[in-house]
Amino acid sequence: MSERKVLNKYYPPDFDPAKIPKLKLPKDRQYVVRLMAPFNMRCKTCGEYIYKGKKFNARKETVQNQLYLGLPIFRFYIKCTRCLAEITFKTDPENTDYAMEHGATRNFQAEKLIEEEEKRIQQEREDEELNNPMKVLENRTKDSKMEMEVLENLQELKELNQRQARVDFEGMIEQYRELERAEKEREKEEDERETKEMLERAFVKRLRDTDDDGEFSLPPKKSSADSRPTDILTTDKPAEGQGTSGTGVKKAKSESWERSVGTLRGRGALGSLVVRKKPLSASSEPPVATPAASTSPADSKSSSADVCRSTDAQNGSSSLSLLGAYSDSDSE
Repeated sequence: MSERKVLNKYYPPDFDPAKIPKLKLPKDRQYVVRLMAPFNMRCKTCGEYIYKGKKFNARKETVQNQLYLGLPIFRFYIKCTRCLAEITFKTDPENTDYAMEHGATRNFQAEKLIEEEEKRIQQEREDEELNNPMKVLENRTKDSKMEMEVLENLQELKELNQRQARVDFEGMIEQYRELERAEKEREKEEDERETKEMLERAFVKRLRDTDDDGEFSLPPKKSSADSRPTDILTTDKPAEGQGTSGTGVKKAKSESWERSVGTLRGRGALGSLVVRKKPLSASSEPPVATPAASTSPADSKSSSADVCRSTDAQNGSSSLSLLGAYSDSDSE
């Protein structure tokens, strides 16, 4: 397959390149190229906007009799995307840009025109000052005068703004402090109100609990000399700060206790609780427990203690007699 990749061609000995006919093409011939719009433009026919970077199949030709420093200038033909109107623009090597020629207007062209005008005026002034020293002095005097006028106008505008504004900084600071003070007072009042409401709710709840559970309230404290441990069962006076419901419950409780058990302060309060023990033998007579004559709980306690001692003595004597009987039977 190497014979198909020949780079050299065979030239016969009688080959004459001058005899080859030349292709005659017109100088203003056109080529079809693919390009993008170099700037934003607007069609004059339909008003369609064509943005920079939009692709077109354009026709390209060389502009006749126009050169810039020996560089040719090219013209491009495109069609509007909406109405198919023809738009033309050409290259501008002097400004390294493109120039709109026909069919559309370039957007933001006003700014470019102003810049060009300023450059032109500056160039003319430099040309005048190049060979005319008096013109240079005149221009400097005009520039200094114009600068002074601009400064004066600026100062007048500043003074006018200050007269119209009249900003009182001290007043603004004082107003801000007053607002801050009022805000703090308002927060303090809200905190106090919330605290008061919480205390009122807790107090009301405590009163309700006291009314519901009044029977468990303690009586008023008394001195140790005047009070007894059992006085709480017969106390009829309500505690300070208690309602009528607690008093009624206490009275009912004490009355039911007196009906079932009896009062501790009456005669023979605990006498009914003592049971007499019968003697086991006639020889041993245990001491008889008699009801306590005194009404104090201490006497009642002493009488119950005597009864217990007598009962222990009887049990001991009976156990001794039984042991004697067992010993006699063993000896027999």
